[in-house]
Amino acid sequence: MAAFDSNVENVEDIMPEDMEAINKETFKDRLASYRRTPGSFLVMLLVVIAAGITAAALIFLVGYILVNGVPYLSASLFSWTYTSDNVSLMPALINTVIMAFMSLLMAVPFGIGAAIYLVEYASKGNKLVKVVRITAETLTGIPSIVYGLFGMLFFVTALHWRYSILSGACTLAIMVLPVILRTTEEALLAVPDSFREGSFGLGAGKLRTIFRIILPSAVPGILSGIILSTGRIVGETAALIYTAGTVAAIPSDVFSSGRTLAVHMYVLSNEGLHVNEAYATAVVLLVLVIAINALSSFLAKKVQKS
Repeated sequence: MAAFDSNVENVEDIMPEDMEAINKETFKDRLASYRRTPGSFLVMLLVVIAAGITAAALIFLVGYILVNGVPYLSASLFSWTYTSDNVSLMPALINTVIMAFMSLLMAVPFGIGAAIYLVEYASKGNKLVKVVRITAETLTGIPSIVYGLFGMLFFVTALHWRYSILSGACTLAIMVLPVILRTTEEALLAVPDSFREGSFGLGAGKLRTIFRIILPSAVPGILSGIILSTGRIVGETAALIYTAGTVAAIPSDVFSSGRTLAVHMYVLSNEGLHVNEAYATAVVLLVLVIAINALSSFLAKKVQKS
């Protein structure tokens, strides 16, 4: 066979028909191995079925939203001012971007900084580190309504910030902080110790090693945590109803009330008068999340290349 011929120097030199023969032989060998170990074939079959069900569910959800929402996208839905007739989503869209930006601006520095301390500075076996990790994992699983009640009691009532963008952003920052901390910590732990040793061996200090060697290597993992946090912020409703309010207007300042796209969808569907517009809002929300994920992936590649 040409694939194993000594005259073939590169993979590119293999002809397509030869590659097809190699793939067929590999498939035959795989089937033969499955006959010898039926358990492996069963596991492989279950994995394929699970992947198929997951993909089908995702396609169905996205398709359902698009089919029910795209026909009702109209120019009036993107009007600058909300009225009871056009139920414009533009104020909610602007509020969503503002809310996500403010929440991440507060949560990301603290989450990354805390993770750097736990991984790079705290001594191994430190009881404080164990307590922080257990607490972060516990806070990750707390329902968002609990964060909403806390935000209402502390930010809205105790600090007298009223129902405002700032109250909602601070509540969401506390809610996503454990996610950013844990994902960043795992990303830093995944960086090989040889990177640190090599940097120290070349005379670099601790801070230079962290910011020039370790953090760039951990960027994909850190960004995955930020993307998860952004998705939770964009899709949050319960916590924001109790802290940011449901006013359908562009806020004049951070102490003004405002609703996000998710809250806007909830209000429209709850009223029962503009269900079709709620589906159209879901389409815009879906596009927004995809755009944020694409932008994050683009930035991650840029950082890795630099």
